[in-house]
Amino acid sequence: MNGVMKKKRVFAKTLGCKLNYAETSAILESFAQEGWQISFGNEVPDLVIIHTCAVTQQAGQKSRQQIRKMIKKYPKSRVAAVGCYAQLNPESLENIHGVDVILGSEGKFNIQKYITDCDKAVYIDVTSPGNIKEAVPAHSLIYDKNFGRTRAFLKIQDGCDYGCAYCTIPLARGRSRSVPFEKVIADAVKLAEAGYREIVLTGVNIADYQSGSVTIVELLHELETVDVGRIRISSIEPDILSDRLIRVVASSSKIMPHFHLPLQSGSDNILTAMRRRYSSAGYRERFLKAIEAISDCAIGADVITGYPGETEEHFQATLRFLEALPAAYLHVFTCSLRPETVLSKQISSGVCKKVHSEIARSRSKLLLDLAEVKQREFALQYVGKALDVLFEEFETVKNGEIVFSGYSENYLRVSVNVKDSYEPVEFVGSCKKVLIENMGEDLILEGRFVT
Repeated sequence: MNGVMKKKRVFAKTLGCKLNYAETSAILESFAQEGWQISFGNEVPDLVIIHTCAVTQQAGQKSRQQIRKMIKKYPKSRVAAVGCYAQLNPESLENIHGVDVILGSEGKFNIQKYITDCDKAVYIDVTSPGNIKEAVPAHSLIYDKNFGRTRAFLKIQDGCDYGCAYCTIPLARGRSRSVPFEKVIADAVKLAEAGYREIVLTGVNIADYQSGSVTIVELLHELETVDVGRIRISSIEPDILSDRLIRVVASSSKIMPHFHLPLQSGSDNILTAMRRRYSSAGYRERFLKAIEAISDCAIGADVITGYPGETEEHFQATLRFLEALPAAYLHVFTCSLRPETVLSKQISSGVCKKVHSEIARSRSKLLLDLAEVKQREFALQYVGKALDVLFEEFETVKNGEIVFSGYSENYLRVSVNVKDSYEPVEFVGSCKKVLIENMGEDLILEGRFVT
């Protein structure tokens, strides 16, 4: 014996949203503080954590598949399934042979629960959503695959009070609650001091942020004093994209001109059925207000088709609405029925009927085609113009050439093919001005460095 105790290793696999990634990072940091070594999967870990997602039926299926994959890959490791799917479907995970721990939306932050032995074969800790009280701070650091530090996701809020008919988030994450203001600022300062160039604010409904008298507007004002080049707002609900918030972004040199504004449907009848808090006219007004006020603003949208009760007339209203909207990109989803939601209960009681799967797929295809048109049209506006690009990664291609890639302030993917001898570490994690010359087949803008 040499007297040196081998550190235990923990490995994590995350599915789903940016918020999940931020929370996984916080969980791993807690393990590291207790002396554990963070594994990247190249060594057999003592503990494997699968951070699950349940936003759609497909997400739940992928979570189960990933759990089985990890059990097969690491048969001697302790396996913990945590997060939203674990919160909503602990019984289905308990039946997977090889799962040792199941932790819901609150228990996943208590690292002692990952290693607690119990009388049963599986240790389960799933708190009722109504009893989830705290918004646990979290941040996730996005490392370039080769060098440098670029973006960090910073959690500021969790849960939701909206109660949309199709959504499982209130069931999985509880009511809306915010990370304390002082903690958000302190964590942002730490990320800036660590060298990160961009902080992405994450949460379920971040514009609902409220810490004492501090709202999202006051928080953004304070974050502007942090020594970081970029602050990016992630998804934000249309009904709380206020004039004050728009003005803050419009007047800021740090807050990026980019919103993700969920639409879900362009039909007022479907929006009402979904229990969304705005009309199509209200959405358009907020959208155009932001576009007019914020230079080069990119706004993306979520849209759901195949929602129970959606007629051809409803779908055509959505299609026409989106065709006329200057959206930068669209995320298209076919409606996924989730257990215990208002919508699933309406289906069971006959209030509305499912859309036939072939019709839903056909409508989804039309929306995906429109999404490609929208993305192309928005990006092509910038051919011939110079954009500030934060470079995140590179790859060496034929003849030793290097392709650097990253994102502009308004979230356009940009690549630069360099034929000369460049040292990659000098560029990844740095912001460079790029003259856009054309668009590649994959809709990525291509250009050259402006000297």
